[in-house]
Amino acid sequence: MSDPMVKKPPPFPVAGITTADTMTCNLRIRTNSPEQTQAVGRSIGEQAQAGDIYLLTGSLGAGKTCLTQGIAWGLGVPGYARSPTFVLMTQYQGRMVLHHVDLYRIGNSEEAWDLGLEEQLTGDGVCVVEWADRAAEIFPQDCLWIELSHGDSVDCRDISFESSGESSGKGSAPRFKPLLAKLRELDWGQEADT
Repeated sequence: MSDPMVKKPPPFPVAGITTADTMTCNLRIRTNSPEQTQAVGRSIGEQAQAGDIYLLTGSLGAGKTCLTQGIAWGLGVPGYARSPTFVLMTQYQGRMVLHHVDLYRIGNSEEAWDLGLEEQLTGDGVCVVEWADRAAEIFPQDCLWIELSHGDSVDCRDISFESSGESSGKGSAPRFKPLLAKLRELDWGQEADT
């Protein structure tokens, strides 16, 4: 018999699994400065909708917090978003609430779920999760995965976007397809090599 006090991750479809009901959108771009990385984030924040979940991955110093600062500015949050590495979760108020989560210090998915992520993941705000790959199985499928990696120079970053979301059954695109189309239209310098 299972212990009713033990919290279990939600019964969301596992992120990254593609089924017949799922569509995937991808984009890779390169930024050449922290300001360009923040500008990408600002574009994301300006296009953000209630319930959006952005899952950030990448090594230390890859630009996850820099991108989040831009997302916050795009949502109308004043000042700089700071990495919540030690407090694990921070909220900022803009045109919508931004829930900024950092899972760097999390050992497993159960620890991440015990933080109370359900409210952030199912609420009306926008959720940005740094180090999301440390608890990938707890996230719903309809998220935007963003991987940041170091490029050819100190300030260069390659940013890869992958969105897998449930379609309505009528051939509709995932919820992030318009955002990715908008990012593709803007001139970030050059598209990253694939």
